Amino acid sequence: MTKWLFAPVPKGRIAAFRTLIYGFVALDVAFFSGWIRSHGDLPGNLYQPLEVGKLLHLPTPTHLIVNTVFWALIPLSLLAATGRAHRLLGWTVFVLYFEWMVIAMSYGKIDHDRFGLLIALAALPTAGRARHGDTETTEAGGFALRMTQIGVICTYFLAAVAKLRDGGLAWFTGATLTRSFIRRGTALAHWLLGIPGFTVVSQFGIMGFELLSPLVFVLKPKMRYAMVAGFYLFHLMTFSLITISFIPHQVAMASFLPLEKVTPVVWVRRLFRRPAAAPASEPAQEAV
Repeated sequence: MTKWLFAPVPKGRIAAFRTLIYGFVALDVAFFSGWIRSHGDLPGNLYQPLEVGKLLHLPTPTHLIVNTVFWALIPLSLLAATGRAHRLLGWTVFVLYFEWMVIAMSYGKIDHDRFGLLIALAALPTAGRARHGDTETTEAGGFALRMTQIGVICTYFLAAVAKLRDGGLAWFTGATLTRSFIRRGTALAHWLLGIPGFTVVSQFGIMGFELLSPLVFVLKPKMRYAMVAGFYLFHLMTFSLITISFIPHQVAMASFLPLEKVTPVVWVRRLFRRPAAAPASEPAQEAV
């Protein structure tokens, strides 16, 4: 188990994943989850903190608290994306984003698309130093990626457990997808509603996909990448049918990919690196 949890990975992969995760956090706070800022203007009696918020005695969100977290997260995330001061900046970003999520999910609606991202933010400060393009391997970095991968797969597997717990076997043949297609479906979803049995077959497929998702850990690399590609395709189909994107989850899912092979930072360094000056050639001697 220890060998599996700490399977070494190239440091370049950690550097790329770190840049991706922290860069996305800044983008998420500024655009995708910017609506959370409005919670700072809500009456305090509407705040029903998550259990972890109660356990940690987190304060009731106010305009000052919410905006402080907002304006601190964006620059600190961008700084953390550079890989410098990875422990100090990493832990700071994790604490602030954790509070950002507690503020978001303590008003009646709890999403589960950021669990893997939170795990990544908690694990990356322990990954050690890493530079883009570095081929040296690291066990600490491997552990950070493995924890993120486990968080990603738990999102799928526990979603299936919740469906069976709350809906039982009736979830397979119920009208869950039909209701979703009617309520928020795209033109493609409305067209698919006309195919008899399509939603029921899809529900069996979704449940099977989620329950079998842990198999990704025992597959050989090529098959594992193919399965991860299937995960991304699933979310593409979900967005095309009911416009649910799961972008934070998909960013965390990049922990399965060989990101060290994508090295834009190295490309930029080479682009701006000045070539060495060529030695001046001596003029040829004139023939006598």
